[in-house]
Amino acid sequence: MSFKSEREVERKILAILKVLSNVQEPVGARIIAHKLKEMGIQISERGVRYDLKLTDGRGLTRLMSDWDGRIITKKGLNEIEDAMVNDKVGFAITRIELLSFRTDFNYETHTGLIPVNVSYFPEDKFSSALKVMEPVFKRGLCVSNLVVIARSGERIGDIRIPEGNVGLATVCSVVINGTLLKAGIPMDSRFGGLLQIKDNKPVRFSQVIHYNGSSMDPSEIFMKAKMTSVREVTQYGIGQVLANFREIPAICNPIAERVMSGLKNAGINGVLTIGKISEKVCEIDVDLNKIGIVLLGGLNPVAVTVEAGIEVENHSMSTLVDYKSLVNVYDLMD
Repeated sequence: MSFKSEREVERKILAILKVLSNVQEPVGARIIAHKLKEMGIQISERGVRYDLKLTDGRGLTRLMSDWDGRIITKKGLNEIEDAMVNDKVGFAITRIELLSFRTDFNYETHTGLIPVNVSYFPEDKFSSALKVMEPVFKRGLCVSNLVVIARSGERIGDIRIPEGNVGLATVCSVVINGTLLKAGIPMDSRFGGLLQIKDNKPVRFSQVIHYNGSSMDPSEIFMKAKMTSVREVTQYGIGQVLANFREIPAICNPIAERVMSGLKNAGINGVLTIGKISEKVCEIDVDLNKIGIVLLGGLNPVAVTVEAGIEVENHSMSTLVDYKSLVNVYDLMD
């Protein structure tokens, strides 16, 4: 086998392991092939079966039974973390583009799929987490007040909530990318970062991570590093929140404004500020004949729980849910 062929096999195996790592139960070749197709990877069901024999032999997966299918092993999870570093670089921008393409939300009929971030909280901590998050939702430091709650064993999109946890899905800012894309507007996702707020107004980005150079969502990185101060923004109007920087062609602005207005009527906002043609936004240069847009990070409510020391596991830009499955977070706080 040539070096190129070996590398292609390793890439397919890594993709299969990623699919298995995102499910909480054994799955077979048919389901794996379907999920790979959703990721833009074409492998036949027969091809998946062949690759699974390889992963079984290397101890990366384990066959539960011919009926139940495979699960990923601890060695397989380690393989995802360690293998093919170069292939991981740029995963964040790939995920944004894939979710944008799969988003089909219609803001006029309030129907369709929208992208969400999924966070796991221990069952005994979830009520406390909701109380901590409440001021963030009230201040509008999020993409939407609409959420999905799922208990242990239930699903949010194609994600099964682990035992002993409660899952919270928050609307991801990629919904704006996807809705604009359906309206014929290309959106350039440049980076995610920490946005400084002073007197309740956006000032400048203090830290940025470009999507095309990162295998992780920048929001997750900043949260894990405990670099946000969302709680201080809700209390004193000063601090650092999660935000994203996008650009659109200036000629598309009238259509973009109409789309964003429609999203707002559907309870989805997240647009913090929109610049003028070719002018800086929050001290960030904007390309010629482009307009800069700053979007709030969908994980800001969850970031405040990290600041409060509440245990949480985050999976940003992780899946899509039906808009009709969303509920207002305030209904959960009564």
